[in-house]
Amino acid sequence: MSGANPHQRLGRASYRAVWRWHFYAGLFVAPLLLILAITGAIYLFNDEIEDAVHASLRFAPQREADLPMSRLIDAAQRAHPGAVTRIDLPSDPRRTAQVFVTPVQGEPLRMFVDPGTARVHGAFVYTRTLVGFADTMHGSLMLGRVGDAIVELAACWALLLIATGLYLWWPRERGWRHALWPDWRARGRVFWRGLHSSVGAWVAALIVFLILTGLPWAGVWGDLLRAGTQQLGIGYPAEHRHHGPAATKPTTTVAEAIGETPWTLRDAPMPASIHAHHAHDGASAIRSDIGIDAVARVLAVQGLRGDYRLSLPQSDDGVYTAVVYPNRPQGQYTVHIDRYSGAVVGRTGFADYGWAAQAVELGVQLHMGNYFGRANQIVMLLPCIGIVVLSISGVWMWWRRRPRGRLGAPSGPSPTQLRTIAIIALACGVLFPLLGASLLLVVAIDRWVIARIPRLAAAMR
Repeated sequence: MSGANPHQRLGRASYRAVWRWHFYAGLFVAPLLLILAITGAIYLFNDEIEDAVHASLRFAPQREADLPMSRLIDAAQRAHPGAVTRIDLPSDPRRTAQVFVTPVQGEPLRMFVDPGTARVHGAFVYTRTLVGFADTMHGSLMLGRVGDAIVELAACWALLLIATGLYLWWPRERGWRHALWPDWRARGRVFWRGLHSSVGAWVAALIVFLILTGLPWAGVWGDLLRAGTQQLGIGYPAEHRHHGPAATKPTTTVAEAIGETPWTLRDAPMPASIHAHHAHDGASAIRSDIGIDAVARVLAVQGLRGDYRLSLPQSDDGVYTAVVYPNRPQGQYTVHIDRYSGAVVGRTGFADYGWAAQAVELGVQLHMGNYFGRANQIVMLLPCIGIVVLSISGVWMWWRRRPRGRLGAPSGPSPTQLRTIAIIALACGVLFPLLGASLLLVVAIDRWVIARIPRLAAAMR
Protein backbone atom coordinates (compact mmCIF):
# COMPACT_ATOMS: atom_id res chain seq x y z
CA MET A 1 0.00 0.00 0.00
CA SER A 2 2.88 2.34 0.81
CA GLY A 3 4.10 2.04 -2.79
CA ALA A 4 0.81 3.23 -4.24
CA ASN A 5 0.53 6.78 -5.54
CA PRO A 6 -1.95 9.23 -3.93
CA HIS A 7 -4.51 8.64 -6.69
CA GLN A 8 -4.42 4.87 -6.10
CA ARG A 9 -4.66 5.32 -2.33
CA LEU A 10 -7.67 7.61 -2.76
CA GLY A 11 -9.28 5.09 -5.10
CA ARG A 12 -8.76 2.26 -2.64
CA ALA A 13 -10.10 4.34 0.24
CA SER A 14 -13.21 5.21 -1.77
CA TYR A 15 -13.62 1.56 -2.76
CA ARG A 16 -13.52 0.45 0.89
CA ALA A 17 -15.92 3.22 1.92
CA VAL A 18 -18.41 2.09 -0.74
CA TRP A 19 -17.83 -1.52 0.27
CA ARG A 20 -18.66 -0.62 3.89
CA TRP A 21 -22.03 0.83 2.86
CA HIS A 22 -22.73 -2.11 0.58
CA PHE A 23 -21.86 -4.40 3.48
CA TYR A 24 -24.16 -2.64 5.98
CA ALA A 25 -27.04 -2.38 3.52
CA GLY A 26 -26.74 -6.02 2.49
CA LEU A 27 -26.40 -7.41 5.99
CA PHE A 28 -29.38 -5.52 7.39
CA VAL A 29 -31.69 -5.71 4.36
CA ALA A 30 -30.88 -9.19 2.99
CA PRO A 31 -33.44 -11.04 5.18
CA LEU A 32 -36.20 -8.65 4.11
CA LEU A 33 -35.25 -8.82 0.45
CA LEU A 34 -35.26 -12.61 0.68
CA ILE A 35 -38.82 -12.49 2.04
CA LEU A 36 -39.94 -10.04 -0.65
CA ALA A 37 -38.35 -12.10 -3.43
CA ILE A 38 -39.92 -15.39 -2.32
CA THR A 39 -43.38 -13.94 -1.64
CA GLY A 40 -43.23 -11.94 -4.87
CA ALA A 41 -42.35 -15.06 -6.85
CA ILE A 42 -45.31 -16.88 -5.30
CA TYR A 43 -47.70 -14.04 -6.10
CA LEU A 44 -46.48 -13.88 -9.71
CA PHE A 45 -48.19 -17.24 -10.17
CA ASN A 46 -51.17 -16.61 -7.88
CA ASP A 47 -53.82 -17.77 -10.34
CA GLU A 48 -51.91 -20.94 -11.25
CA ILE A 49 -51.31 -21.80 -7.59
CA GLU A 50 -54.89 -21.18 -6.51
CA ASP A 51 -56.26 -23.10 -9.50
CA ALA A 52 -54.11 -26.08 -8.49
CA VAL A 53 -54.73 -25.92 -4.74
CA HIS A 54 -58.38 -24.81 -4.77
CA ALA A 55 -59.63 -26.27 -8.05
CA SER A 56 -62.86 -27.53 -6.46
CA LEU A 57 -63.67 -23.99 -5.33
CA ARG A 58 -62.63 -22.03 -8.41
CA PHE A 59 -64.09 -24.15 -11.21
CA ALA A 60 -67.70 -25.01 -12.08
CA PRO A 61 -69.40 -26.86 -14.95
CA GLN A 62 -69.67 -24.70 -18.06
CA ARG A 63 -72.99 -22.87 -18.14
CA GLU A 64 -75.19 -21.27 -20.74
CA ALA A 65 -76.49 -18.39 -18.63
CA ASP A 66 -75.89 -16.77 -15.24
CA LEU A 67 -78.42 -16.41 -12.45
CA PRO A 68 -79.14 -12.93 -11.04
CA MET A 69 -76.48 -11.74 -8.61
CA SER A 70 -79.03 -11.57 -5.80
CA ARG A 71 -79.41 -15.36 -6.01
CA LEU A 72 -75.66 -15.83 -5.60
CA ILE A 73 -75.54 -13.50 -2.61
CA ASP A 74 -78.54 -15.20 -0.97
CA ALA A 75 -76.86 -18.59 -1.36
CA ALA A 76 -73.64 -17.30 0.18
CA GLN A 77 -75.46 -15.74 3.13
CA ARG A 78 -77.41 -18.93 3.79
CA ALA A 79 -74.13 -20.84 3.98
CA HIS A 80 -72.36 -18.20 6.09
CA PRO A 81 -74.59 -15.47 7.54
CA GLY A 82 -72.96 -12.06 7.51
CA ALA A 83 -72.56 -8.81 5.60
CA VAL A 84 -71.72 -9.10 1.90
CA THR A 85 -69.19 -6.45 0.90
CA ARG A 86 -68.29 -7.45 -2.66
CA ILE A 87 -68.97 -9.90 -5.46
CA ASP A 88 -66.52 -10.70 -8.28
CA LEU A 89 -68.03 -11.98 -11.51
CA PRO A 90 -65.89 -14.18 -13.78
CA SER A 91 -65.48 -13.75 -17.52
CA ASP A 92 -64.80 -17.47 -18.00
CA PRO A 93 -68.03 -19.55 -18.05
CA ARG A 94 -66.11 -22.38 -16.34
CA ARG A 95 -65.30 -20.40 -13.22
CA THR A 96 -67.17 -19.57 -10.04
CA ALA A 97 -68.09 -16.14 -8.75
CA GLN A 98 -66.50 -14.92 -5.51
CA VAL A 99 -68.69 -13.45 -2.79
CA PHE A 100 -66.92 -11.57 0.02
CA VAL A 101 -68.69 -12.06 3.34
CA THR A 102 -67.89 -10.59 6.74
CA PRO A 103 -69.50 -13.05 9.17
CA VAL A 104 -71.04 -12.09 12.48
CA GLN A 105 -68.08 -13.77 14.15
CA GLY A 106 -64.74 -14.71 12.69
CA GLU A 107 -62.55 -13.49 9.85
CA PRO A 108 -63.77 -12.27 6.43
CA LEU A 109 -64.50 -15.10 3.99
CA ARG A 110 -64.22 -15.47 0.25
CA MET A 111 -67.05 -17.72 -0.88
CA PHE A 112 -67.14 -19.47 -4.24
CA VAL A 113 -70.57 -19.77 -5.85
CA ASP A 114 -71.55 -21.33 -9.19
CA PRO A 115 -73.15 -18.48 -11.22
CA GLY A 116 -75.28 -20.97 -13.13
CA THR A 117 -76.80 -22.90 -10.19
CA ALA A 118 -76.02 -20.77 -7.08
CA ARG A 119 -74.37 -23.82 -5.52
CA VAL A 120 -71.80 -22.83 -2.91
CA HIS A 121 -68.55 -24.67 -3.62
CA GLY A 122 -66.89 -23.61 -0.38
CA ALA A 123 -65.02 -20.75 1.25
CA PHE A 124 -61.67 -19.78 2.72
CA VAL A 125 -59.99 -17.03 4.71
CA TYR A 126 -57.70 -15.40 2.14
CA THR A 127 -54.81 -14.66 4.49
CA ARG A 128 -54.69 -18.34 5.50
CA THR A 129 -53.97 -19.48 1.95
CA LEU A 130 -50.46 -19.65 0.48
CA VAL A 131 -51.20 -16.86 -2.00
CA GLY A 132 -52.95 -14.71 0.62
CA PHE A 133 -50.09 -15.14 3.07
CA ALA A 134 -47.55 -14.23 0.36
CA ASP A 135 -49.63 -11.21 -0.68
CA THR A 136 -49.85 -9.84 2.87
CA MET A 137 -46.21 -10.57 3.68
CA HIS A 138 -45.06 -8.94 0.45
CA GLY A 139 -46.96 -5.74 1.17
CA SER A 140 -46.64 -5.28 4.91
CA LEU A 141 -44.95 -8.31 6.54
CA MET A 142 -48.37 -8.83 8.21
CA LEU A 143 -47.56 -5.84 10.47
CA GLY A 144 -49.94 -3.25 9.03
CA ARG A 145 -48.65 0.29 8.52
CA VAL A 146 -45.43 -0.43 10.43
CA GLY A 147 -44.70 -3.37 8.16
CA ASP A 148 -45.50 -1.27 5.11
CA ALA A 149 -42.89 1.28 6.21
CA ILE A 150 -40.32 -1.48 6.81
CA VAL A 151 -40.93 -2.91 3.32
CA GLU A 152 -40.58 0.57 1.79
CA LEU A 153 -37.34 1.14 3.71
CA ALA A 154 -35.96 -2.22 2.55
CA ALA A 155 -36.86 -1.45 -1.07
CA CYS A 156 -35.14 1.94 -0.89
CA TRP A 157 -32.03 0.44 0.69
CA ALA A 158 -32.02 -2.13 -2.10
CA LEU A 159 -31.48 0.77 -4.51
CA LEU A 160 -28.42 1.73 -2.45
CA LEU A 161 -27.28 -1.88 -2.56
CA ILE A 162 -27.51 -1.93 -6.34
CA ALA A 163 -25.70 1.40 -6.78
CA THR A 164 -22.83 0.45 -4.47
CA GLY A 165 -22.75 -3.09 -5.86
CA LEU A 166 -22.34 -1.87 -9.43
CA TYR A 167 -19.53 0.45 -8.31
CA LEU A 168 -17.73 -2.47 -6.65
CA TRP A 169 -18.39 -4.78 -9.61
CA TRP A 170 -17.20 -2.41 -12.36
CA PRO A 171 -14.24 -4.09 -14.14
CA ARG A 172 -11.20 -1.91 -13.46
CA GLU A 173 -8.27 -4.29 -13.94
CA ARG A 174 -10.10 -7.30 -15.38
CA GLY A 175 -11.95 -7.98 -18.59
CA TRP A 176 -15.69 -7.87 -19.11
CA ARG A 177 -15.85 -11.64 -19.54
CA HIS A 178 -14.64 -12.18 -15.97
CA ALA A 179 -17.01 -9.47 -14.75
CA LEU A 180 -20.10 -10.95 -16.39
CA TRP A 181 -19.48 -14.66 -15.84
CA PRO A 182 -18.37 -16.48 -12.67
CA ASP A 183 -15.40 -18.82 -12.74
CA TRP A 184 -17.15 -22.19 -12.47
CA ARG A 185 -13.82 -23.90 -11.74
CA ALA A 186 -13.12 -21.75 -8.68
CA ARG A 187 -13.85 -22.93 -5.17
CA GLY A 188 -14.77 -21.34 -1.88
CA ARG A 189 -15.08 -17.61 -1.47
CA VAL A 190 -13.62 -16.85 -4.92
CA PHE A 191 -16.46 -18.76 -6.57
CA TRP A 192 -19.15 -17.17 -4.40
CA ARG A 193 -17.77 -13.68 -4.99
CA GLY A 194 -17.76 -14.22 -8.75
CA LEU A 195 -21.29 -15.64 -8.68
CA HIS A 196 -22.53 -12.79 -6.48
CA SER A 197 -21.09 -10.02 -8.65
CA SER A 198 -22.03 -11.50 -12.03
CA VAL A 199 -25.61 -12.35 -11.02
CA GLY A 200 -25.98 -8.85 -9.58
CA ALA A 201 -24.78 -7.30 -12.83
CA TRP A 202 -27.26 -9.30 -14.93
CA VAL A 203 -30.35 -8.68 -12.81
CA ALA A 204 -29.64 -5.16 -11.48
CA ALA A 205 -31.82 -3.38 -14.05
CA LEU A 206 -34.75 -5.75 -13.48
CA ILE A 207 -34.48 -5.36 -9.70
CA VAL A 208 -34.52 -1.56 -10.07
CA PHE A 209 -37.60 -1.90 -12.30
CA LEU A 210 -39.34 -4.06 -9.68
CA ILE A 211 -38.54 -1.56 -6.94
CA LEU A 212 -39.67 1.51 -8.87
CA THR A 213 -42.91 -0.15 -10.01
CA GLY A 214 -43.61 -1.47 -6.51
CA LEU A 215 -42.89 1.73 -4.56
CA PRO A 216 -46.08 3.52 -5.75
CA TRP A 217 -48.00 1.18 -3.41
CA ALA A 218 -45.79 2.09 -0.43
CA GLY A 219 -47.27 4.28 2.28
CA VAL A 220 -44.88 7.25 2.24
CA TRP A 221 -43.46 7.31 -1.28
CA GLY A 222 -46.70 6.21 -2.92
CA ASP A 223 -48.79 8.88 -1.20
CA LEU A 224 -46.26 11.57 -2.11
CA LEU A 225 -46.16 10.40 -5.73
CA ARG A 226 -49.94 10.33 -6.02
CA ALA A 227 -50.28 13.79 -4.43
CA GLY A 228 -47.53 15.18 -6.65
CA THR A 229 -49.00 13.83 -9.88
CA GLN A 230 -52.41 15.20 -8.95
CA GLN A 231 -50.99 18.65 -8.20
CA LEU A 232 -49.20 18.65 -11.56
CA GLY A 233 -52.33 17.51 -13.38
CA ILE A 234 -50.77 14.25 -14.59
CA GLY A 235 -52.47 11.88 -12.15
CA TYR A 236 -56.18 11.54 -11.39
CA PRO A 237 -57.75 14.37 -13.43
CA ALA A 238 -59.45 17.21 -11.57
CA GLU A 239 -62.50 17.15 -13.85
CA HIS A 240 -63.24 13.59 -12.69
CA ARG A 241 -62.93 14.19 -8.96
CA HIS A 242 -66.48 15.33 -8.25
CA HIS A 243 -69.20 13.49 -10.16
CA GLY A 244 -71.84 13.66 -7.47
CA PRO A 245 -72.33 14.69 -3.85
CA ALA A 246 -69.46 13.91 -1.51
CA ALA A 247 -69.80 11.10 1.00
CA THR A 248 -70.82 11.83 4.60
CA LYS A 249 -67.21 11.96 5.79
CA PRO A 250 -65.27 14.52 3.73
CA THR A 251 -62.11 12.43 4.02
CA THR A 252 -63.69 9.27 2.61
CA THR A 253 -61.68 8.07 -0.38
CA VAL A 254 -62.30 5.25 -2.82
CA ALA A 255 -59.60 3.16 -1.12
CA GLU A 256 -61.12 3.72 2.33
CA ALA A 257 -64.59 2.81 1.07
CA ILE A 258 -63.91 -0.33 -0.98
CA GLY A 259 -60.32 -1.39 -0.23
CA GLU A 260 -58.89 -2.85 -3.43
CA THR A 261 -58.85 -0.26 -6.19
CA PRO A 262 -56.59 0.91 -9.02
CA TRP A 263 -53.62 2.90 -7.70
CA THR A 264 -54.74 6.07 -9.47
CA LEU A 265 -58.11 6.14 -7.69
CA ARG A 266 -56.97 5.43 -4.14
CA ASP A 267 -57.20 9.07 -3.00
CA ALA A 268 -60.15 10.00 -5.21
CA PRO A 269 -63.16 11.21 -3.18
CA MET A 270 -65.95 8.66 -2.93
CA PRO A 271 -69.31 9.84 -4.34
CA ALA A 272 -72.41 9.48 -2.19
CA SER A 273 -75.98 8.31 -2.69
CA ILE A 274 -78.81 10.73 -1.91
CA HIS A 275 -80.85 8.99 0.76
CA ALA A 276 -83.89 11.26 0.72
CA HIS A 277 -85.78 13.22 -1.91
CA HIS A 278 -88.36 15.97 -1.63
CA ALA A 279 -92.00 15.02 -2.15
CA HIS A 280 -94.55 17.35 -3.78
CA ASP A 281 -95.69 18.63 -0.38
CA GLY A 282 -92.14 19.66 0.52
CA ALA A 283 -91.53 16.79 2.92
CA SER A 284 -88.59 14.44 2.59
CA ALA A 285 -89.27 10.82 1.70
CA ILE A 286 -86.82 8.01 2.43
CA ARG A 287 -85.83 6.04 -0.65
CA SER A 288 -85.27 2.30 -0.88
CA ASP A 289 -82.21 0.59 -2.31
CA ILE A 290 -82.84 -0.38 -5.94
CA GLY A 291 -81.21 -3.78 -5.38
CA ILE A 292 -78.16 -5.42 -6.86
CA ASP A 293 -79.99 -6.88 -9.87
CA ALA A 294 -81.11 -3.41 -10.94
CA VAL A 295 -77.52 -2.25 -10.51
CA ALA A 296 -76.41 -5.08 -12.83
CA ARG A 297 -78.84 -3.80 -15.48
CA VAL A 298 -77.45 -0.26 -15.16
CA LEU A 299 -73.93 -1.62 -15.53
CA ALA A 300 -74.97 -3.60 -18.60
CA VAL A 301 -76.11 -0.34 -20.20
CA GLN A 302 -72.63 1.03 -19.38
CA GLY A 303 -71.12 -1.91 -21.26
CA LEU A 304 -70.23 -4.04 -18.20
CA ARG A 305 -71.71 -7.52 -18.52
CA GLY A 306 -69.28 -9.59 -16.46
CA ASP A 307 -65.69 -9.83 -15.29
CA TYR A 308 -65.96 -6.95 -12.83
CA ARG A 309 -65.78 -6.44 -9.08
CA LEU A 310 -68.91 -4.97 -7.55
CA SER A 311 -68.52 -3.45 -4.07
CA LEU A 312 -71.78 -3.03 -2.18
CA PRO A 313 -72.61 0.14 -0.19
CA GLN A 314 -71.84 -0.18 3.52
CA SER A 315 -73.60 2.99 4.72
CA ASP A 316 -76.82 4.88 4.05
CA ASP A 317 -75.09 7.23 1.62
CA GLY A 318 -72.79 4.58 0.14
CA VAL A 319 -72.75 3.73 -3.55
CA TYR A 320 -72.35 0.60 -5.62
CA THR A 321 -68.89 0.61 -7.19
CA ALA A 322 -67.98 -1.60 -10.13
CA VAL A 323 -64.30 -1.93 -11.01
CA VAL A 324 -62.98 -3.54 -14.19
CA TYR A 325 -59.33 -4.40 -13.48
CA PRO A 326 -57.90 -6.41 -16.39
CA ASN A 327 -54.32 -7.55 -16.87
CA ARG A 328 -53.76 -4.70 -19.31
CA PRO A 329 -54.56 -1.38 -17.60
CA GLN A 330 -55.88 0.22 -20.77
CA GLY A 331 -59.14 -1.59 -19.97
CA GLN A 332 -59.50 -0.24 -16.41
CA TYR A 333 -62.93 1.24 -15.75
CA THR A 334 -64.66 2.33 -12.54
CA VAL A 335 -68.36 3.17 -12.21
CA HIS A 336 -70.20 4.48 -9.11
CA ILE A 337 -73.99 4.07 -8.94
CA ASP A 338 -76.42 5.76 -6.55
CA ARG A 339 -78.02 2.98 -4.52
CA TYR A 340 -81.44 4.67 -4.46
CA SER A 341 -81.89 6.22 -7.91
CA GLY A 342 -79.64 3.98 -10.00
CA ALA A 343 -77.98 7.07 -11.46
CA VAL A 344 -74.34 6.88 -12.48
CA VAL A 345 -72.61 9.33 -10.11
CA GLY A 346 -69.04 8.59 -11.17
CA ARG A 347 -67.35 7.08 -14.18
CA THR A 348 -63.59 6.98 -14.82
CA GLY A 349 -61.52 4.99 -17.29
CA PHE A 350 -57.85 4.60 -18.11
CA ALA A 351 -58.12 7.23 -20.84
CA ASP A 352 -59.10 9.79 -18.19
CA TYR A 353 -55.90 9.28 -16.17
CA GLY A 354 -52.95 11.63 -16.60
CA TRP A 355 -49.86 10.25 -18.32
CA ALA A 356 -47.99 9.69 -15.04
CA ALA A 357 -50.88 7.71 -13.58
CA GLN A 358 -51.11 5.67 -16.78
CA ALA A 359 -47.39 4.91 -16.54
CA VAL A 360 -47.76 3.77 -12.92
CA GLU A 361 -50.71 1.51 -13.76
CA LEU A 362 -48.75 0.00 -16.65
CA GLY A 363 -45.76 -0.55 -14.35
CA VAL A 364 -47.94 -2.22 -11.72
CA GLN A 365 -49.25 -4.79 -14.19
CA LEU A 366 -45.75 -5.50 -15.51
CA HIS A 367 -44.53 -5.80 -11.90
CA MET A 368 -47.20 -8.42 -11.15
CA GLY A 369 -46.44 -10.35 -14.34
CA ASN A 370 -49.86 -9.72 -15.83
CA TYR A 371 -49.30 -7.59 -18.92
CA PHE A 372 -48.01 -10.04 -21.53
CA GLY A 373 -48.83 -13.42 -20.06
CA ARG A 374 -46.40 -16.20 -19.26
CA ALA A 375 -43.41 -14.34 -20.71
CA ASN A 376 -44.08 -11.45 -18.32
CA GLN A 377 -44.18 -13.86 -15.38
CA ILE A 378 -40.87 -15.46 -16.37
CA VAL A 379 -39.13 -12.12 -16.89
CA MET A 380 -40.25 -10.90 -13.45
CA LEU A 381 -39.30 -14.22 -11.88
CA LEU A 382 -35.66 -13.71 -12.93
CA PRO A 383 -34.95 -10.82 -10.52
CA CYS A 384 -36.71 -12.74 -7.74
CA ILE A 385 -34.33 -15.66 -8.28
CA GLY A 386 -31.45 -13.21 -8.56
CA ILE A 387 -32.30 -11.61 -5.20
CA VAL A 388 -32.36 -15.05 -3.54
CA VAL A 389 -28.93 -15.89 -5.01
CA LEU A 390 -27.50 -12.48 -4.07
CA SER A 391 -28.86 -12.61 -0.51
CA ILE A 392 -27.60 -16.13 0.19
CA SER A 393 -24.21 -15.65 -1.47
CA GLY A 394 -23.64 -12.27 0.18
CA VAL A 395 -24.43 -13.53 3.67
CA TRP A 396 -22.38 -16.69 3.05
CA MET A 397 -19.31 -14.67 2.02
CA TRP A 398 -19.61 -12.46 5.08
CA TRP A 399 -20.02 -15.44 7.39
CA ARG A 400 -16.92 -17.13 5.96
CA ARG A 401 -14.68 -14.06 6.13
CA ARG A 402 -15.77 -12.41 9.38
CA PRO A 403 -13.23 -12.49 12.23
CA ARG A 404 -14.25 -14.49 15.27
CA GLY A 405 -16.36 -12.43 17.64
CA ARG A 406 -16.53 -9.41 15.31
CA LEU A 407 -18.86 -8.14 12.61
CA GLY A 408 -16.08 -7.82 10.06
CA ALA A 409 -17.19 -4.56 8.44
CA PRO A 410 -14.78 -2.86 6.02
CA SER A 411 -12.96 0.20 7.39
CA GLY A 412 -14.99 3.35 7.84
CA PRO A 413 -14.91 6.40 5.59
CA SER A 414 -12.82 9.47 6.30
CA PRO A 415 -14.44 12.70 7.57
CA THR A 416 -14.37 14.05 4.01
CA GLN A 417 -16.09 10.93 2.70
CA LEU A 418 -18.64 11.15 5.53
CA ARG A 419 -19.54 14.67 4.41
CA THR A 420 -19.94 13.38 0.87
CA ILE A 421 -22.19 10.58 2.12
CA ALA A 422 -24.27 13.08 4.10
CA ILE A 423 -24.75 15.19 0.96
CA ILE A 424 -25.75 12.07 -0.99
CA ALA A 425 -28.19 11.18 1.81
CA LEU A 426 -29.82 14.61 1.59
CA ALA A 427 -30.11 14.23 -2.19
CA CYS A 428 -31.66 10.79 -1.76
CA GLY A 429 -34.08 12.26 0.75
CA VAL A 430 -35.57 14.46 -1.95
CA LEU A 431 -36.55 11.44 -4.06
CA PHE A 432 -36.86 8.78 -1.34
CA PRO A 433 -37.58 10.35 2.08
CA LEU A 434 -37.26 7.17 4.14
CA LEU A 435 -33.93 6.32 2.50
CA GLY A 436 -32.52 9.80 3.06
CA ALA A 437 -33.61 9.91 6.71
CA SER A 438 -32.26 6.44 7.45
CA LEU A 439 -28.94 7.19 5.71
CA LEU A 440 -28.44 10.28 7.86
CA LEU A 441 -29.28 8.22 10.94
CA VAL A 442 -26.73 5.55 10.04
CA VAL A 443 -24.07 8.20 9.31
CA ALA A 444 -24.72 9.76 12.72
CA ILE A 445 -24.54 6.41 14.51
CA ASP A 446 -21.39 5.43 12.62
CA ARG A 447 -19.66 8.76 13.28
CA TRP A 448 -20.77 9.75 16.77
CA VAL A 449 -21.74 6.49 18.49
CA ILE A 450 -19.73 3.56 17.13
CA ALA A 451 -16.54 5.58 16.60
CA ARG A 452 -16.59 6.88 20.21
CA ILE A 453 -17.12 3.55 21.95
CA PRO A 454 -13.86 1.58 21.57
CA ARG A 455 -15.34 -1.85 22.36
CA LEU A 456 -18.22 -1.31 19.94
CA ALA A 457 -15.88 0.02 17.26
CA ALA A 458 -13.63 -3.02 17.70
CA ALA A 459 -16.61 -5.40 17.42
CA MET A 460 -17.76 -3.72 14.21
CA ARG A 461 -14.35 -4.08 12.53
